[in-house]
Amino acid sequence: MHKNGWCHRDLKPENLLVKQGVVKIGDLGSAKKIQPGIPFKDYVTTRWYRAPEVLLGSHFYDSKVDMWAVGVILAEMFNLRPLLPGQNAEQQLFWICSVLGSPTMKSWPEGQILAGQAEYQFPQFSGSGLSFFIPSASESAIQLITSLLSWDPAKRPTAAEALKHPFFVGSHRIPRAIPRAIPERHHHILPNIGRILV
Repeated sequence: MHKNGWCHRDLKPENLLVKQGVVKIGDLGSAKKIQPGIPFKDYVTTRWYRAPEVLLGSHFYDSKVDMWAVGVILAEMFNLRPLLPGQNAEQQLFWICSVLGSPTMKSWPEGQILAGQAEYQFPQFSGSGLSFFIPSASESAIQLITSLLSWDPAKRPTAAEALKHPFFVGSHRIPRAIPRAIPERHHHILPNIGRILV
């Protein structure tokens, strides 16, 4: 999808179809061809999976918004509950800051500009870190999710880059301590989720 210049723009668990370890993307109603320099005019992505640049009103974005959503979905698969359950855009940004720490002019200069244009001031948090919020995740999972949830979209990996991450080497299963909490059909989604975006 991404290598062909398309962006899904509404990735969430409900739009991922899983059968026998194969993941397919559903609901392409929000998908758009990415055309450099041409802004997107419509509001996209279910709030809990929406990238910060979109929350701040940017109309110039690319497939990295999908990669943000993949990071949130992976975290949710470990927790079996939403990582960032904001009730509105401002609360969503608050949640992101509390987990990741607030962005700075150095870590995401474009974000500071977007926030200024939106008349939004980031709350000042150092962040508790993903390990605190996703205690069941392995070190390689935390590293991958951290890269996918970079404030700066330019620092997020592409789908092809994410697939080269050590997390995707071998097989990962939902921890045995919670086998009844998630249907069997979801157990093989982790190693396959990134392949569908390339």
